[in-house]
Amino acid sequence: MRVVAGTYRGRVLGTLRGRALRPTSDRLRETLFDILGSTVVGSTFADVYAGTGAVGIEALSRGAREAIFIERRAPAVELIRRNLTSLGIGAEADLLAMDAVRGLELLVSRQLHAHLLFVDPPYAATDEYERALGFLDRSPLLAPKGLVIVEHLRRRAMPERLETLERARVVEQGDAALSFYRLALAA
Repeated sequence: MRVVAGTYRGRVLGTLRGRALRPTSDRLRETLFDILGSTVVGSTFADVYAGTGAVGIEALSRGAREAIFIERRAPAVELIRRNLTSLGIGAEADLLAMDAVRGLELLVSRQLHAHLLFVDPPYAATDEYERALGFLDRSPLLAPKGLVIVEHLRRRAMPERLETLERARVVEQGDAALSFYRLALAA
């Protein structure tokens, strides 16, 4: 697995053996960041259920001001630390070793407003999608023109609208899909 573009382009990222993690593919990350384009530059980016940290690292490589990585599994947390260290990434990264919703609550308590939130729970963890999206729908964490991007199985139905979030776009690639949510105009 490599960083696709930007400052760290071509640099190799570590991963865990076996099926403990399902990293976002290089191709899907490239598609995601092609869509986001210059909105990444100067942004606060949250990589929720970070796994290897590849998505947040890609955001930093493409000019994000800061990236917050939220991951609770100890082997993945250590892997993210190693990946950040190998690239020389320091103060612009914040690694929260905790449950996703607890991490999001911590960000709210810091009065942080994220421009981009990438949410990628394990595909089989149906309740995690509901927990994370439900929390984000009720919280002030998303900046006014920000986006919540959810990676999921293509065949998984994601809600079109919640109370304050509405789905603006779905991009399918292979078995995966990305659902883009923004604050609803009439929220």
